[in-house]
Amino acid sequence: MAITKRTEQDKIEVVGEFKHIQVRTATVIEEDGVELSRSFHRHTVAPDSDSSNESADVKAMVAQFHTDTVKAAYKKYQEDNAPASE
Repeated sequence: MAITKRTEQDKIEVVGEFKHIQVRTATVIEEDGVELSRSFHRHTVAPDSDSSNESADVKAMVAQFHTDTVKAAYKKYQEDNAPASE
């Protein structure tokens, strides 16, 4: 009777005007190859995020979708919508 735990990125999607990349990671517990439980963790990679610790699949999507144009538009959006300082 072998119990194993594994993680897999089972969903990676691009959403929104600024091409945020949403990543869902599943943690799967199995006993003798039969799944006992599955839980999920999600995180988002924004155009201004450091993606150096992401998986190769996520890095490929960052390279494709987080172009200089998207990064500049996202930066301008953040600046235009920043809370007013006193």
